Amino acid sequence: MFTIHGILCPVDFSDASHKSVRYAREFAASMGASIFLLNVVEPRPMAVDITLNYVPLEEDLEIAAREDLQVILQELRALGIKAESGVELGNPAEVILERAQESDINLVIMGSHGKKGLSRLIMGSVAETVVRKANCPVLIVKAEEKEFIGDE
Repeated sequence: MFTIHGILCPVDFSDASHKSVRYAREFAASMGASIFLLNVVEPRPMAVDITLNYVPLEEDLEIAAREDLQVILQELRALGIKAESGVELGNPAEVILERAQESDINLVIMGSHGKKGLSRLIMGSVAETVVRKANCPVLIVKAEEKEFIGDE
């Protein structure tokens, strides 16, 4: 029997990633697994447009992400689910794959924005890269899908 003991749940605070946290919570609760919530802050390009009034620095984004992840962690822990979180700087797909490889993870549950066309071609698909390269199963939760997990 396949037992899930470690779930990696990348979170970018989009609707799709909030749904993926719900899926991770249900899997963890039913299988006694732990969850690792991961936010990846992408480094800014070196060329900076000086006409912008304010561009948040990576440090600002990391602080905000840590605070937002704490709220989710408290909710999970209140339900008796073992959960931890981290914020890392880098390319999202690469960081997610590294974390899944290095940690005690045997399932990745992540959201997908469902970008198509030129936007997907230019920006790439983090979810697609993770699915292709991960060494464990990956569950993709789409923002607009019909959920099989009931509402709270």
